[in-house]
Amino acid sequence: MTETTHTQTIPAGGAERPRSPERELAGDALRGLRQDLFDDAFAYRPLPRTGAVGRSGSPTRYSGWTPHAVVIGLGGLAMLIGLAGTSGSGPVPLLCGLLALGPVLLTLVRPVGAFWFSLAATTVLSVIGGATGMDWPWGPGSFVSHLVVLTVVAIRTRPRTAAWMWVLTAVYGFLTDTLLGWSHYDTDVAPMLILSALILLVVTVRHIRRQAQREVTEQRTVTAEERSRRTLLEERTTIARELHDVVAHHMSVVAIQAEAAPYRVDNPPEELEKAFATIRENAVAALTELRRVLGVVRAEDYEAPDAPQPTLADLDRLLANVRQAGLGVEKAVTGAVRELPQGVELSAYRIVQEALSNSLRHAPGADARVEIGYVLGGLGLRVVNGPPPAPHLVQPSPGAGHGITGMRERVAMLNGEMTAGPAADGGYEVTVFLPVPAAGATEDGA
Repeated sequence: MTETTHTQTIPAGGAERPRSPERELAGDALRGLRQDLFDDAFAYRPLPRTGAVGRSGSPTRYSGWTPHAVVIGLGGLAMLIGLAGTSGSGPVPLLCGLLALGPVLLTLVRPVGAFWFSLAATTVLSVIGGATGMDWPWGPGSFVSHLVVLTVVAIRTRPRTAAWMWVLTAVYGFLTDTLLGWSHYDTDVAPMLILSALILLVVTVRHIRRQAQREVTEQRTVTAEERSRRTLLEERTTIARELHDVVAHHMSVVAIQAEAAPYRVDNPPEELEKAFATIRENAVAALTELRRVLGVVRAEDYEAPDAPQPTLADLDRLLANVRQAGLGVEKAVTGAVRELPQGVELSAYRIVQEALSNSLRHAPGADARVEIGYVLGGLGLRVVNGPPPAPHLVQPSPGAGHGITGMRERVAMLNGEMTAGPAADGGYEVTVFLPVPAAGATEDGA
């Protein structure tokens, strides 16, 4: 048994004691005070224009300056009150009015600095304005001016800054009342603190409410994006499972033909037999890997279909089922009908199926039309339904919105084109083109 001795090095200054929670809380509070009201207090932060609109719903030329006009108007009100509430003659009333106006205007460009300027202007006004009685330390003009400054700065900053401004206002009122208010029998510190507390409380609630709305909006955006991404993955998984049978069939045919080819030739060369054997081995290996891939994308409750995947030849059976469900639908085929690759046939069938399902869901009682066009370069599809007979009776669809996404994924997989949107008569139209290269072009390319 081996014993290990741990040696702990103690710093020269002795072990540092952990700070108490009260001390950490006080330190955090002081750091917040320094960050909010001292660091870059007079930094230039102009009030931005708003996105207000006029009565017609479109932005007007001067609508974005509404907050600025309100602040200037409140500053003018404080100036008028300062002029009317100052005793004396000469330049003193004008100076009092300007000192009441200045801090309010400063909130437009330097909000935190306006708070300090307001306290300084209040001190000057209390000295030169001849304040007496209830007008100490805030005169009539400076009282209104300081309330406006607190309100505007609180709106432009954050709740913590508003709390610190109220605390400093209380400290300022206590100090001026204690040190300089010995000749005044009453003060307006209490009215200032009560009114400012109510105003700042309303502003703080507004901040919290807007922050909550912003977070809810962000969460809804994230949720919508996640839902859209999940829907896309589900549709791609469904397409992969459906195409598995098509690809597996082709690979099985390749393997069987490669195995049977040497027996169709008399005395085949050894090199030819080896080549066909290699083709068969690769086809079987690819088929095995394909089954493994299907196992990865298969859902837990997935059951392999017993019947082969549908094609356009099964479209009449689909239309009959849709008619039984209450949707009047007709089919029109143009061009020379020919056999298409199984992947194209399956995708075309699923697109028509989903388009008709959307018609049943969103336009019950309407008529629909399915048009299939065999053209030289591929296959054209058009599914259009008319408006529902009673739009006001149509209930919101409980579907997850996978239909259009699934159709677009199938079209994109085949390098096709698709448009979907409202028709001119109020219905809905889905138009798809799936390119199918000609057999001769495929052989030439090979």
